[in-house]
Amino acid sequence: MSSEHDHDHEPHPAPMTPDDAGSQALAEALRSSFAIIKVAMLLMVLAFFCSGFFTVRSQEKAVILRFGRPVGEGQKALLGAGLHWSYPYPIDEVVKIPITEIQSVDSTVGWYAMTHEQEIAYKTAGIEPPASASLNPAMDGYAITADRNIIHIRATLNYHIEDPIRYVFEFTNAGNTVQNALNNALLYTAARFNVDDILTRDVAGFRDAVLQRVNDLTEREQLGIVIDNCVVQSIPPRQLRDVFSQVTTARENRNKLLNDAHSYESQVLIQAGAQATSITNAAAANRARYVESITAEAKRFNDLLPKYESNPNLFVQQTFLQTVGQVLTNAEKWIQPTANNGKSMEVRLMLNREPPAPKTAPANP
Repeated sequence: MSSEHDHDHEPHPAPMTPDDAGSQALAEALRSSFAIIKVAMLLMVLAFFCSGFFTVRSQEKAVILRFGRPVGEGQKALLGAGLHWSYPYPIDEVVKIPITEIQSVDSTVGWYAMTHEQEIAYKTAGIEPPASASLNPAMDGYAITADRNIIHIRATLNYHIEDPIRYVFEFTNAGNTVQNALNNALLYTAARFNVDDILTRDVAGFRDAVLQRVNDLTEREQLGIVIDNCVVQSIPPRQLRDVFSQVTTARENRNKLLNDAHSYESQVLIQAGAQATSITNAAAANRARYVESITAEAKRFNDLLPKYESNPNLFVQQTFLQTVGQVLTNAEKWIQPTANNGKSMEVRLMLNREPPAPKTAPANP
């Protein structure tokens, strides 16, 4: 009886209300949402750390800045080509430095004022903007030469980075420093050259002087760069272009006349030298022949002298006969002289007989 009584008095569970079912569904949804959030957060953390991978190309160096300061010192802070990792921003910041890429900077002084569109048209098609009535110092740039002339001048400097740490971290903007050095070099060098040298006579020398000045300034500031080349352009003021053209034409004509004169001078000197050499050689040859002839003649006379001294009369007669014989032998024609009346004249050759030998006195008995 008691068990049945207890069973009869056992409490029955209360029926579930709609509010309890909604709470349970909400709890299940929250648990599912928390699981999704955890997975999403895990994926975000993984994505955050994976975003720290970066690649450095072969022509670059990279530096990791951790809270604004390089990680490592000196060359150890430079990362070479390949795949690297760093903490993502804002913890780390990766700065890539193009060490082999050619950097270029243009001067900002010494050239007349142009708009951006005019600059593009000038560089692409060579079209200059129209010149104003006069140069405006407030807008137009210019340079003063050593002989107190005014010209327009500008330059483009090409360089590459040799020391990335110094170039990037020891200067707020190293590119501006290089540009300031180029501007200084243009004005400084122009003030030490005459206008004719800059425009025509010594263009290469002026360019080399500008390049040397830029080298000196960048080395003094220790920018960590190596200058490759410098292209310098200089023109007279556009308002005086015709005057400068006339001067240039006159100078070219003068140089042409001087060159022609020097060429004619060279030709005359060459011809005179050749003639002098020919005359000298002929004189030397004649002198040699004359000396040889005189020497032979002197030898012949020296050989005949003893014969003459032994018997002068006999020597004279023999020599005379030899000479007449040679003359008559070589004669091809005989000419009979005639008198004024047309009759032939008798020609007689007076030949002395050989003188008799002197008689010797008889000996005394």
